Amino acid sequence: MTRGVGPAGGTGAPARRGRTPPHTTPHEIGACHRMQHPVGPPLPPAHPPIPALPPADVTAAAVAVLLIGPAGAGKTTVARYWADTRRVPTAHISLDDVREWVRSGFADPQSGWNDHSEAQYRLARRTCGFAARNFLANGISCILDDAVFPDRPVVGLGGWKRHVGPGLLPVVLLPGLDVVLERNAERSGNRRLGDEEVARIHGRMAGWYGSGLPIIDNSQLDVPTTARLLDEAVARALTSW
Repeated sequence: MTRGVGPAGGTGAPARRGRTPPHTTPHEIGACHRMQHPVGPPLPPAHPPIPALPPADVTAAAVAVLLIGPAGAGKTTVARYWADTRRVPTAHISLDDVREWVRSGFADPQSGWNDHSEAQYRLARRTCGFAARNFLANGISCILDDAVFPDRPVVGLGGWKRHVGPGLLPVVLLPGLDVVLERNAERSGNRRLGDEEVARIHGRMAGWYGSGLPIIDNSQLDVPTTARLLDEAVARALTSW
């Protein structure tokens, strides 16, 4: 045991460890209790940062796409092909098909736009939106098609986003007028419109230029190529969120 040295040089009581010597100045006391940091490179953080996850495969994401275009643009054909060839479950919902669920009392579009046809259109759109939300809730993508006008709120984009949801991805399919007229002439029944009506609708669809929506001119494209461009448009929209 170590013994302390008294003021006269003799031995006194044993020095207690951890006690400050009796003649230490206040400055020295502070120095005794000041923490000493080791010298060297900085220590690594206690929890290293979590590495970033790889980007999601946009071609396999569950999405809701609205394919817009005039009569004769090829919306239904392209939408069905796109739904058939995706790597994930995908449904096709056509507004015209849903409208024709009404058999007796069907509001024929060739009879003109009136309160009766507008009411059936709104009902069909709500039904399509309800189906799309149910598909998405179960992990199934869907593609809807409709002749949505840029300058008519009644049949505009806002109603679709209201019924399907803000994540709806609209893409415009707009071939040239001559192509649309030729395709419309091949139709039959109430799906076939008069040439003047087709030209009027096509002219109003041109208002989508400058809207910021992706537009595909499929005048000279086959269905697989158009579907590939649709895939690319959807991928760009998803990665920009």
